[in-house]
Amino acid sequence: MSPISVRGFAVASATAVTAVGSVVGVASGSTTQNLDDAETTAADSTLLADIPAGQQAQVETATSLTQQADFQAIAADASAKKDAEEAARKAAAKIAIEKKELAEKAAQAAKERAEAEAKAKAARNSSFPVQSSYSIAQIQSMARQVVSSGQFQCFSNIVDHESSWNYRAVNASSGAYGLFQALPASKYTSAGSDWRTNPGTQIKWGLNYMNSRYGSPCEAWSFWQANNWY
Repeated sequence: MSPISVRGFAVASATAVTAVGSVVGVASGSTTQNLDDAETTAADSTLLADIPAGQQAQVETATSLTQQADFQAIAADASAKKDAEEAARKAAAKIAIEKKELAEKAAQAAKERAEAEAKAKAARNSSFPVQSSYSIAQIQSMARQVVSSGQFQCFSNIVDHESSWNYRAVNASSGAYGLFQALPASKYTSAGSDWRTNPGTQIKWGLNYMNSRYGSPCEAWSFWQANNWY
């Protein structure tokens, strides 16, 4: 059916509806509003039938583009949500790793501190066998018995620079004495009366001095490096 025939059919139908409405309206006593409604409906039907096929295609295309935009917006929202969840997961994992590393460091520090305290206590209470003389290796072995493994190298560095592990070393100008060049030499007495002949007594004194004054042999060594004395 062509647009013209459709339009003619719509007009004829509207006329018929108008005529019938007039009769019914008169019989029932209704107002002319029914006539206006019928005419409006007929006119709307005529206009819809008159839309060219090309324009109808444009309307359909616009609807399709709107749907595509809606789908793209939904997909973008989903992608953004996924990215946010992934970022949150990575952040949480990073925080967990950092907490674990801090806990491990704290545990290691506590372990070293406990070891150092135990060895310091052992040094205060221990007694080394008395000999007429001691080799460097023997003196270092004594030191390893009371200095924690994590602090021994720093401890050794200081002794190397102060006396080269000579427990009878004397500074001719100042009178500083022994492994740690204590000045006055009588300071060693606090660790034992045999400090002149027993390197073990000097080691006790030296370790206690580093711990009490600097906190540890490594802290004492850091100070020594900066000042060439401790």
